[in-house]
This record gives sequence, structure tokens and C-alpha cells, in this order.
Amino acid sequence: MIKAEKLTKRFDDITALDGITCTIPKGCVYGMVGSNGAGKSTFLRLAAGVYKPDGGLVTVDGMPIYENPEHKARIAYIADETYFLPGANLKKMAGFYAAGYPSFCMKRFTVLTDRFGLDIKKPLGSFSKGMRRQAAVILALSRRADYYLFDETFDGLDPIVRKLVRSLICDEVIENNSTVVVTSHSLRELEDTCDQLALLHRGGVVLESDVGNLKTSLFKIQVAFPQEYDHSLFDGLELVHFTKRGSVSNLIVRGDRKETVERLRVLQPTVLDALPLTLEEVFTYEMEALGYAFSETGIQGTEQAI
Repeated sequence: MIKAEKLTKRFDDITALDGITCTIPKGCVYGMVGSNGAGKSTFLRLAAGVYKPDGGLVTVDGMPIYENPEHKARIAYIADETYFLPGANLKKMAGFYAAGYPSFCMKRFTVLTDRFGLDIKKPLGSFSKGMRRQAAVILALSRRADYYLFDETFDGLDPIVRKLVRSLICDEVIENNSTVVVTSHSLRELEDTCDQLALLHRGGVVLESDVGNLKTSLFKIQVAFPQEYDHSLFDGLELVHFTKRGSVSNLIVRGDRKETVERLRVLQPTVLDALPLTLEEVFTYEMEALGYAFSETGIQGTEQAI
């Protein structure tokens, strides 16, 4: 289990993480999304023991991770920017990893390179960005680690390879009860892969939920009435977003879907439909509710749109 308690990290006058508290259970795929600069990569570096916290604590199975080589050896961390030894190929990198990590499995390395179809003797410097990402995933998964921290894992991968990586991550969790933490701007990938999801904004966790509950607690209502009305008709509902065109309104509501529909049906609408949201839509409306939205003039803080 990875546990962060009031975790804080600053860089000069910038606070990257501001008192984050969260718990990542053993044996799950935990996704982190958020606005640019929300602190996702900083959190992973703290959890991997790369950074020292400026405040608070991050522990792995109850032990502080910074300057703890024994526990750091149980963690495989893939940074957003991949790095390999100068002039190295995959075969050389495998030998390097095997020398540093007793758990490194050469047999698994061979199986994975075959599945990805990479030439282990070809210099990594000649690989494309996507191929270098694949090489980093192969080396990490060959370690048979207890914890995997993947920063923008799917970036630069084609759809076929993304599917393979998702499958391998899920297999690792199921077969070895490993814990995987993934950051990504591809919400579609997280929707298909993660058990739990955390939304970060301005250095803090503003929402943490399992993916199923997150998608069902926020939903869209399309409703119309013959008489003139405005958003005050829906007082008592927790509206995240409201738009009206003619007699038809689109509502983004937080709460119980069945209860909301029954409540609106009493008002005798001419149209009433309850629709599910994709994870990307949930993210968009949650961020809008926090004052983070995109307009024609750029990304800016906004008031809640109701």
C-alpha cells in the first residue's frame, strides 16, 4: 500500500504538491489525471523516492521511501522522459538491470521483447519515441516489482501496442498482486485500465473514487418543458453544469440518477432522458466546477456555469 499524508513538495516559489493525502491499495491499478502542472509527475517521483518531501510523508507498506534502498528496489518507475545508457541496446540494458535488481527475470525479458517485436541488439538511440517507451515498459515489467509507477505510459504508443501494454499491466496485477499507478492525459486509456482514479488540481487531490462510482455519480439529463423556465426550476439538485437552448436543457447532475429522474418527472416535462457520461466528460465537468475551463481566449479560471 502506498500512503501519502499531507505530502508537500516545492520548487523555489512553486508549490507542486500542497498537502496531498491519499491511499493507494495493494493489488490495484490506480490512475491519476489532472490539469497541466497539477502535480502528477511530482507525486510519482516522491513515491519512487526520487524526491525528498518538503512536508508530510509518503510510505510504502508503512515504510518511508526516501533514502530507503531496500524498499526502493521493490518499485519500478518509468518517467515521462525515458533514459538509457549512452550507446546501449536492450540486451545491454537488460544486463545492467539484472546486475542492479535481483528480481530481474531474463526469461520474462525475452518473452516480452518477442511479444513487442523489438530487436534487442539495435541501439536504443535509433529507436522512435514509441519504441523507446516500449523498451522502458519491457525493462520495468521484467523486474517483477511489487509497485509500478508509470508516468504517461501510453504517450507515443500506437493503438495495438497500447492494448498490449494495458493487457500486461492487468496481468501483472492479477498474477502477482502488484500495485500500478498510472498518470495519463488519455482518459480513455484510464477508463479501460484503472480500478480507481484520483483527480489532481493545483497540487491537491480534489476527487478520489473507483472508476465505476465516478461515472455513475455524475450524469447528464436532457429535459424540456412547454412553459418558459430557467435554472431555478432545478433548485435542490446539485448541478455541475446547465445549458438551455429553446425549451430544451442539458443538465450535468451529481447525485443519485434514479432519484433525480423521479424528481424531474413530477414536473411533467415533455422530454426527459438520463444519459451516462464518458470518463473524459466527467473529468471536463469536474474541472469546470473547479474553475478550470477552456474558452476561445484560452484556458482560464471560470465561475460555475449555471
